Amino acid sequence: MTGTAVQWALHYGPDATPRPGASRDRGADESASPAGLELPPVRLDTEGFASWAMLDRRTGQIAGSDNLDAASDTMSLIKVWLAADFLRRTDYPDERSLNRLIIMIRDSDNKAAYEFYERNGGRAGIERMVDICGLTESKPYKIDGYWSNTVVSARDVARLGVCVADGRAAGPHWTDWLLTQMRLVRGVGDFGPRAAFPPEVASTIAIKNGWLLRTEDKLWHLACLAVTDKWSMSVLLRYPSRLGFDHGRDLCRSVADQLKPALP
Repeated sequence: MTGTAVQWALHYGPDATPRPGASRDRGADESASPAGLELPPVRLDTEGFASWAMLDRRTGQIAGSDNLDAASDTMSLIKVWLAADFLRRTDYPDERSLNRLIIMIRDSDNKAAYEFYERNGGRAGIERMVDICGLTESKPYKIDGYWSNTVVSARDVARLGVCVADGRAAGPHWTDWLLTQMRLVRGVGDFGPRAAFPPEVASTIAIKNGWLLRTEDKLWHLACLAVTDKWSMSVLLRYPSRLGFDHGRDLCRSVADQLKPALP
């Protein structure tokens, strides 16, 4: 998609049924103002695959690229679900488990992710995510144990963000705790849409990102999630390794940069 504009499509309700008459094939310079959700076109200049979505939590409307329902993978982004699924099903987590969850979310610790993937029942835990969060394109990877290969769409990642924020994912007792850990993400995993905002705003945005240069296809895979009390935003990318990690990091930020003037 080098030099092309990834445009937005409008969807309503939990089944993401397109609004009658809404186009999913607008030109790069065209814009429209559907009731309740006014967004500019978003341009992602890259080779390979790029998809994004934003869910307006006030109305339930989802806007995004024409391919917002296309499949990609999560990498470390799925760790937020692994944490939520464990917490919802565990009344009184022990201190060790909570400390392991903290490093899994804040520092993206992979050993902790393997541990909680197994404690949640492997693929069964991912299937619960699909069911509880009302996802339509997501599913476990075909081989058990490969949590980072979990299949998602940008639309479903935006829905997952809302599922975490509204309490369905982690349950009423642990939701605020989990959102706090997501706001405290640090190190290499601290990138994506919230980087487009000043520090006093960025500190209120909960995030979880995934990133991996996969050996099987020699592509960088990135998945970005950011969620606030007003919206949930996602970006999914796959592009040639020679472009480097920073290319994807900048693209995830650029979606929020372009949408920021219209965000609630």
